[in-house]
Amino acid sequence: MKTNLLSLAFLFLSIIAFAQTDDARKKNFNIKKNVAIEGYDPVSYYDNKPAEGKSQFSFTHHGVTYWFSSQANLNKFKQSPEKYEPAYGGWCAYAMGETGEKVKIDPETYKILDGKLYLFYNFWGTNTLKDWNKNEKTLKTKGDQNWKKILA
Repeated sequence: MKTNLLSLAFLFLSIIAFAQTDDARKKNFNIKKNVAIEGYDPVSYYDNKPAEGKSQFSFTHHGVTYWFSSQANLNKFKQSPEKYEPAYGGWCAYAMGETGEKVKIDPETYKILDGKLYLFYNFWGTNTLKDWNKNEKTLKTKGDQNWKKILA
């Protein structure tokens, strides 16, 4: 009887902790109209062809919804979501490294670095990917630190 009660208590606490994590992720990720990456397919970047996703190929991972351009890409994501989710919750990598701010992105301005997708602001003649490339190592280190603070 004690084992069953302990198991139920553990399950209950796990569900609460998991739900809080999902809520925090949804609050901190770059989500526009309830979809990450402005509706772009996160798997498509790894083929060097950023593609807009379709609502019929949607999947929610820990509170964050993604759209995919095909069932095949959706299946790839389901197998390894951590591989395909964008760094820094889909916010501008340069801004995250430079100031720790959440800045919007142009979903077609990106870089794959060490197997991870980084997205960048590129509007009104300012392409932050160019600035990122000039000081990538330092900006990535600071960006990683700043993102951990946001998620804490």
